[in-house]
Amino acid sequence: MLLVFGSLNADLVFQVEALPRPGETVLCPGYQLAAGGKGANQAAAAAKAGAAVRMVGHVGADSFGQFLREALAAAGVDGAKIATSEAATGIAVIGVDRSAENQIMVASGANLDSHAGQIEDAELGPGVTALCQNEIRPEATFALLERAKARGARTILNLAPAGEVPEGVLDALDLLVVNQIEAATAAGAQGDPAVLARDLAVRHGLTCVVTLGGAGALALGPDGGWRIEALSVEALDTTGAGDAFTGVLAAALDQGLALPQALRRASVAAGLACTRIGAQTSQPGRAAIEAGLAQLAEAAPFA
Repeated sequence: MLLVFGSLNADLVFQVEALPRPGETVLCPGYQLAAGGKGANQAAAAAKAGAAVRMVGHVGADSFGQFLREALAAAGVDGAKIATSEAATGIAVIGVDRSAENQIMVASGANLDSHAGQIEDAELGPGVTALCQNEIRPEATFALLERAKARGARTILNLAPAGEVPEGVLDALDLLVVNQIEAATAAGAQGDPAVLARDLAVRHGLTCVVTLGGAGALALGPDGGWRIEALSVEALDTTGAGDAFTGVLAAALDQGLALPQALRRASVAAGLACTRIGAQTSQPGRAAIEAGLAQLAEAAPFA
């Protein structure tokens, strides 16, 4: 079982010629409403990849909340533990330019009501993977990860958006997934992402996965690591790539695949997610991932 504890947002996606500069207004013909939130995105990606997934979080008692519940159910996610808040459902406003770069603003709303007490101890233990992000209250995320580790579950934190993590929480992680900015934040230092990842791995006994955009990703543990290339695609929208990568990576590990195989599947999923608009709407299913594996070499050892 993959237990995802995190955010659910309704995404309003605007396709523009160029992203606005400070003080500038840009126009576009229309927008798309899409299901999002890093927690929900990763849960949906994992379920589409074949994992058994349960989502835990909060939405509001509004049409956006119902929309998000229905989107996760359609993806195959168990949403029985998504609670209803008096606050409005979280909203993200996303601008995407013609080169597929994006800007995102998020109003957290109901997500701020999520708490670790929504998950009982009986739901945590060996055979469970707990996957978290950094889009709800950090103290709730950290409490859940420490409790999950103590109960014997596999623990994964995608530190997005970037934020500081207490040493004790890093010690409780099996896997830390970051981009280059997030790696520097977690390490409390600037430098080569491979060096930062190795340092985090050695200091905290975890595996640190650093996503490198078009350069693929690195996974470094205390005793070695792996490098996976990116799938070559013509990118249309990169908004959901990171969540597709993390969700499919967690799904593959939860299903018993070794890290090199899990990285390869995650990289394929991230690449395919860049070829369509939206976060959840762009995610590939298991068959598409399987087909895409033929286009990407296996992960290579990285010293």
